[in-house]
Amino acid sequence: MRFLFRGWYEKGKRKIKFTKEIEAENEKLALEKLYSILGSNHKVKRVKIHVEGVEKVEA
Repeated sequence: MRFLFRGWYEKGKRKIKFTKEIEAENEKLALEKLYSILGSNHKVKRVKIHVEGVEKVEA
């Protein structure tokens, strides 16, 4: 399954919006993968990532 996440994260005093499509078995695993990707690529802690919406995307 594919999930589309929309939200924002805090970087210093700025709020940066994101949309990210992630493939995973379920929504919980997709959310963990989102945290992992944003954390490693943008050096953002999990508490600074705010997910506003999740949609299931048809393949």
